[in-house]
Formats: sequence, structure tokens, C-alpha cells
Amino acid sequence: MVTSATPKTSFRTQMLAAREQAIIQSVNRLLAEKGFEAMTVDEVAEDVGIAKASLYKHFASKEDLAAAAMAYLMAQAQAFLDGLEPGASAIEKLRSTVEWTMRLKLSGNMPTLPSQNSSLRAALVVHKGYVDGLIDVSDRLGEWIEEAQQSGELNPELPAIAVLYTLYARACDPVLEFLQASGLYSNDQIVTMVLTTCFDGLRRR
Repeated sequence: MVTSATPKTSFRTQMLAAREQAIIQSVNRLLAEKGFEAMTVDEVAEDVGIAKASLYKHFASKEDLAAAAMAYLMAQAQAFLDGLEPGASAIEKLRSTVEWTMRLKLSGNMPTLPSQNSSLRAALVVHKGYVDGLIDVSDRLGEWIEEAQQSGELNPELPAIAVLYTLYARACDPVLEFLQASGLYSNDQIVTMVLTTCFDGLRRR
């Protein structure tokens, strides 16, 4: 029986893929450090060590760069969710996911995007990797939220979508940076404090 061998990826293709990955990682870091509005294409090219013309061969605009970075983030999130303990409860999975996003933020690897930017939004909604990843992550988190509400571990009177957006907001919570900048607490302490306020509230127990 004759079987067809898997086509070997050419060296050029491998190099282009490696360069694209380097660009995305650079954009991810610069977006976390400076935000979308302040980041420039020139900075990305310089950070990667390539000419701006070469960068444009991979991504046509600044908005496309940001969309690719967000798609990369969604792929990371999917991989994290895939690795969660299957036997963990819904609330444990939610807490673990929020903790992961906060640690990403504290380490300077969470992209910061403006809440209002029509050109960026247009690039995001047509990026298949980002949209598919966002839908998958949101569906899984939504399912866990509903399970936790049914078990009484989350307030069942709150709409699940409101809870979902509240959890997403922890990924860009300025409280994390304020506490980190104070120098009074370790990252572990900050994560514990914000997780507590997020899931248990501020009222004395």
C-alpha cells in the first residue's frame, strides 16, 4: 500500500512563520506596555528588527497587527482552558481562569485595546481566529457561570452575561497595576486580593 508523505514545509515558509510569530509577540508586549493608540508600526518593526516594508508583507495595518495579537491571546486562553482539571467544579475553573488573566496582566503580557475604535473593531470582527476563539472561550465560561449559579456559588439573580463581562474586565483591571506600582504587595498577594473582591465581594464575611 502506498501512502502519501506529509509535504515538507520549506525553509522559507518556516522563516516567514517564525517572523510572523515574532511580530505578534512584539505587538502583544507593546500593546500591554503602551496601548493601541500609543503603539506605532515603526516601533513594532524596530522591536522585531525588520524593515517596516517587510512587516507590511505580513500585516497590512496597525489594526491588523492588534487583531493578530488578540487572536494569539484567544489561542492561549483556549489552551489554558483545555488544560484545566476536568474534575474541577465550575467555580474553581472560573477562578483559575480569572487568576490566569490577572497574572498575564501583571507580567505585562495582556494587550490593552481602546473600548471605542471603529477601525480596530472592524479588523477584529472579520478576524476568524479571534472571533472563533472569543466565541469558544465565552461559551465555555458561560456554561461554567450557569453551573456555578445553579449550585449557589454565584448569584443566580445576575444575568450570566453580566457576570461574564465582569470576569473579562479583570484582564484589564487598573487595580492590579495600582497595587503593583505601590510596591507594598507581591503579585501573589495582589492576585489573591483581587480574586477575593471579584468572587466574594467587599462585605465582611
